[in-house]
Amino acid sequence: MSQQEFYLDSNATTVVLPPIADAVMKALTQEFGNPSSSHVTGIRAKARMERTRALARQVMGAHSGQVIFTSGATEGIQTAVISALQTAKTRPMPEAPLLLYGATEHKAVPETLKHWARLFDIPAEVRAIPVDGRGRLDLDFIAGHIDRALMICTMAANNETGCFQDMAALERVIRSGNPQVPWMVDCVQALGKLPLALAETSIDYAPFSGHKLYAPKGIGWLYVREGVPLTPVIAGGGQESGLRSGTENGAGIAALEVLFGMMLSQDGAFADHATLLGYRAQLVNTLRGVFPELVFNQDHDCSVPTTLNFSVPGFSSKELMDLFDAAGIRVSSGSACSSKVTRSFVLDAMGLPAWQSESAIRLSFGPAMTQAELDAVCERIDSAVAALATSCLLESDRDAEKHGLKGLIQFKAGSSCCWLYVDPDSNHCVVVDPVDSLNQRLERLIRCQDLVPLAILDTHGHADHESSGVALREALFDRIPAELMAVDALGWPNSCGTRRTLADGQVMPALTLGNSVLVRAPLPGHTDDSVALLLSRNACDTLLAEDIDFAFCGDTVLAGTLGRTNFSNSQPLSMYHSLNQLSVWLHPDSLICPSHDYHHQFATSLAAELREGGLLAEVLSGGMGEHAFMLAKAELDSGLCDQAGSELMCGATVAQSGGAIPELRAAELQQWRREGRRLSLLDIREPHEFALSPTSDADNVPLSRLVDFIGQQRYRLDSDPMVLVCRSGSRSLLASQSLRRLGVTNIHHIAGGHALS
Repeated sequence: MSQQEFYLDSNATTVVLPPIADAVMKALTQEFGNPSSSHVTGIRAKARMERTRALARQVMGAHSGQVIFTSGATEGIQTAVISALQTAKTRPMPEAPLLLYGATEHKAVPETLKHWARLFDIPAEVRAIPVDGRGRLDLDFIAGHIDRALMICTMAANNETGCFQDMAALERVIRSGNPQVPWMVDCVQALGKLPLALAETSIDYAPFSGHKLYAPKGIGWLYVREGVPLTPVIAGGGQESGLRSGTENGAGIAALEVLFGMMLSQDGAFADHATLLGYRAQLVNTLRGVFPELVFNQDHDCSVPTTLNFSVPGFSSKELMDLFDAAGIRVSSGSACSSKVTRSFVLDAMGLPAWQSESAIRLSFGPAMTQAELDAVCERIDSAVAALATSCLLESDRDAEKHGLKGLIQFKAGSSCCWLYVDPDSNHCVVVDPVDSLNQRLERLIRCQDLVPLAILDTHGHADHESSGVALREALFDRIPAELMAVDALGWPNSCGTRRTLADGQVMPALTLGNSVLVRAPLPGHTDDSVALLLSRNACDTLLAEDIDFAFCGDTVLAGTLGRTNFSNSQPLSMYHSLNQLSVWLHPDSLICPSHDYHHQFATSLAAELREGGLLAEVLSGGMGEHAFMLAKAELDSGLCDQAGSELMCGATVAQSGGAIPELRAAELQQWRREGRRLSLLDIREPHEFALSPTSDADNVPLSRLVDFIGQQRYRLDSDPMVLVCRSGSRSLLASQSLRRLGVTNIHHIAGGHALS
């Protein structure tokens, strides 16, 4: 796993440069005096603090006004907001007062406005200023509302897109409409990337943070315009002229002194603007070369050159982060101040399409980047993305060996599941429950692997939209055998005349895929046309329950619950009988593959559902009759809360904990190995990730193929301890919980994954 790391997430935080780290250590061990002390050591610390304050003025272009050292930008924001609101309390309150902030502002700003307005009992609405598609603030909106504003907060440069505002135009509209309104500008991302001349503006407050530009965390400063009211947030010993009490952070201030010196120096420690533009151009060309369909989520003409924000059609932000991480490249999905990978509220505010917001990647570097480092980064990006071609996830002209694709693969788009089964002994495949947003990926994969799709199937009809299988079938028309192109409403080939006998003696239509067979059987309930697609690797004429490896039951059986039966074409009574029928056709451990997975449980089985109890368990145990089932099912469906514009819920969701999963640390795993313990180590990252940074002595079982692995190993899974590992521990935990739910008990996962190894 050892490889050189390339850090491209500087908008989140930066490394502390060696000269700055040396200054910090010297301040901690030699020049550690308290600036308030009157002895020589304290006087020296005081002198350093004032030297640093003077340098800060040069860096900001602020010959007047106050410079107050803080713990960082968040404290500076608190101070500015409290000062503005305290001032508002002393002035006549306008009718319907407003607190204005940019819609793409860091969450620290609106949350601070709401918090202190509530505590100050100020009846002001906290309102976002709209932005255009580039992220520029709507000046007409400001002009129409600024007269009622108690405060206005804007950014010099955005942390996700790098978009910088036209400060001169912004100042004109603000001051022409409300000359006295307190104006705060978040300058965190502008430092070292944009020229600053704060004294030449009417900006009242400007917070800064050191750790965004090579200084340690825990040090920042706040600029306050001359004559502007300031209310201390921290009272006490009267430090910083009584404006910010508490013993000053001498080591952090020493770091800023060196940082400011580097910024003001002409020795080339920091690249100039023209050089940074050249660096960005090189990165843009590299990214466009490896991702031909890439879309940038910013206008480069109005964004700082050190930030790139892009999306790639067909890839989620998590997939791309996992890829870059495996290659030793650290990037971010939108804002790093959110622990979850979700949509970007910044890109949403800019009006960009949902897919761009959901799949956005932010790449950011600092002005200390060198040409040699950039060349190495671009080379690594190129080699990392080449790995996608080996997994057939990206079209490429390169002659690369493809990872083989056999068995069952699960694809997910949100909570929707699509399944691709490739017969192990032929190139035949079927697609079950296609999803529109996954069609392009499926088409590329099928063509790249030279597969022959015999059918593209739905497990039930969709009253509110056309099946995604129609478009996928058209896209793959040249690969589907001509005799199988004519299909019914669910995609089953009309010419399919093969039949198979199930465990109860019923004879059902079947589709042969090499040595595998797929049987279709009616399963009404969720909808009146719902079917079960029963897959067996045994192509014999009669399929007993133990022969069924996978059952695609659509939304009839979901992990931990049942599909809804309150549609106009639902049949609750039929579902009751369908569930009993499934218990005859399936072995208790046959894997049920749903078309929705709301809690990342991948698949279920009748045995798992019986262990958990619930409505299905009551039916299968024989303790519930038809009437009782229909009443209980109606109550279950009543818990569904569909909202306009949101995803239609196809079943009441019930999250099951399954108990805690034993955790191993990387060091403990090494100890197990030294002791010669028998274990199975599974790396569940995707094949391209594994290829970029393989785990020694581990089998690669990608999360997308976990269900196939369980299906193949279901009678042997408890023979030895099973240890799962991934990049960060998140996927290994999900997979472990799924395995535990399906009855595997001897299982562990590596907490923190490769990130902590």
